[in-house]
Amino acid sequence: MKKVLITGANKSIGFETARQLLQQGYYVYLGCRSIERGNLAIEKLKSEGLTNLEFIKMDVNDSVSVDEARIEVGKKTGVLDTLINNAGINGGMPQEALSTTIDQLQNVFNTNLYGVVRVTQAFVDLLRQSEQPRIVNVSSSGCSLALHSDPTWKYYDHKSAVYAPSKAAMNMYTIALAYELKNANFKVNAVCPGFVATDFNGHRGTGTVQEAGTRIAKYATIGEDGPSGKFISEEYNPETGECPW
Repeated sequence: MKKVLITGANKSIGFETARQLLQQGYYVYLGCRSIERGNLAIEKLKSEGLTNLEFIKMDVNDSVSVDEARIEVGKKTGVLDTLINNAGINGGMPQEALSTTIDQLQNVFNTNLYGVVRVTQAFVDLLRQSEQPRIVNVSSSGCSLALHSDPTWKYYDHKSAVYAPSKAAMNMYTIALAYELKNANFKVNAVCPGFVATDFNGHRGTGTVQEAGTRIAKYATIGEDGPSGKFISEEYNPETGECPW
C-alpha cells in the first residue's frame, strides 16, 4: 500500500485530496497543526468508511514541529511514496505593492515557501525509499509571471504583491528540486488546483473542491511517463495541462 503525506489536510482542497487518494487505495497521513481539527477530519473520513489514515501534528511554519512530525512518521513507516505540500495562506487583503509590509511578506513566505522547503527536506529521506516517489507542490496560475504580464489574460487586473510572489518563489524552488532529483526517479511538479471556491479565498471561485482534488491526485499518482519539473494548470490549459511560468 502506497503512503502519502498531505500538509494542511484537515479541510478544503487538502481534505478532498486525502479522500480521493484514500479511495484509490493509499494510506494517508493528514498533516495539520491543530489536534482538534486534525482529529475531526480523521473522524469525518472514517465515517465514510475510509480507514487507512491517521493524523500527524505538524506546523509547517515551525522547524521543530516539522522535525517532530518526521520522527513520528518514521516510527510508523520507512517509506513515503508521495508528499503533497498543500498548506498555504493567502495573507489577507489588500496586497498592494506600495502598501504591503515586510511583516506581511515574511508571514506568507514563511508558510508558502519556507514551509514547503522545511517539509520537503525533512521527509525526502523517506521518499527516496520509494520506487516511484512523487512530490506535488500546490501552486496557482495566479502566480504566473507570464500571465500577469499579458493584458489580455482574464485575471490581468487581479494583482497580488504578497501571495503571488510567495507562490512564484515556490515554483522556482520546484524547478530546482525537480532538477536535483532528476536521476532519482522522482516526479516533482507545481500543480494549480484551479480557481476554487473555499474559505481560502472568501468562497469566490468557479471550480469545486472535487475538481481540485482530482487535479492534485492525478499528479500525485502519475506514472513513469508523466512530467516532472512542470507548472501544471489544467484549468488554464485543458489540453496539455502546462501553464506558463
